[in-house]
Amino acid sequence: MGAQSTTIDPSRKSLAQNKTKKILEDAEKGGYGIIASIVYNVENIVAVVRAAENKRSPLIIQVFPWAITASDGLLVRAAADAASRASVPIAIHLDHAQDEALIRHAADNLPFDSIMVDMSYHEKEENLAKTKELVEYCHERGIATEAEPGRLEGGEDGVADTVDLEGVLTTPEDVEQFIATGVDFLAPAFGNIHGESPYGKAGPQLDYARLEAIKKQANGRVRIVAHGTNEWPDGVTQRVIQAGVSKINVNRLVLDDYLRHFRENAAKMPLTKLIDEGIQHTTRQQEEQMDVAWSTGKAN
Repeated sequence: MGAQSTTIDPSRKSLAQNKTKKILEDAEKGGYGIIASIVYNVENIVAVVRAAENKRSPLIIQVFPWAITASDGLLVRAAADAASRASVPIAIHLDHAQDEALIRHAADNLPFDSIMVDMSYHEKEENLAKTKELVEYCHERGIATEAEPGRLEGGEDGVADTVDLEGVLTTPEDVEQFIATGVDFLAPAFGNIHGESPYGKAGPQLDYARLEAIKKQANGRVRIVAHGTNEWPDGVTQRVIQAGVSKINVNRLVLDDYLRHFRENAAKMPLTKLIDEGIQHTTRQQEEQMDVAWSTGKAN
């Protein structure tokens, strides 16, 4: 990861100017959701930014910690460069960061607007203590933070799998305890599950009443985030937005057709054509999700 800085970059903007916070505060006030899309490569970045421009929609580009370790941060810088050139608001977010040293490295050395300080694999008291410490570290550098109260079952790329842990749904008490850490966004557990195909034939069985109680308890002090959206029908996304969610993390909802295209055509097409058509697939799916989340046309 390279040498870690121990000083605060004076060029960093203050937390009051934070782009992720502004995008999500506007979404909550406007009653729409922001699609926060995981990207794995440059063509994914090109596609989601193109969709945001086409739809005049705000966007959050997300990477897993893998993007830092695999490319020494190059993919993060590429996403930030694309965001800086866009005519719509786009923020860069580090999702499910579970390594404390990597979180500090990312906050010191990479152009993130926000970081998910995911200490949810620790027991609750340790989760809270570590979250508070890392939130303060990020805030000193103008970076907004997200945390996970309760535990979402399942795992994702480079993220600790929680299938061996008892699933704990978020309570109003959890909301208060995590707000006390200073965190900006909460990703509650309300029946949502991480993973490739997490819900089976029955589909998502979400506790909307719990989600509404969490939003009421938060009372505008933090924004609410939905994880575990693989296989969500459009109506589920819209219902969680109506219940108070402003950030919707997506992975396969915008990448399924891209991945299918590569599996089916990698040995048949010239590479440039394969990539170009892959970008088109992701752009289309990203645009569809922006329509679903009602963020189309909401860019200032």
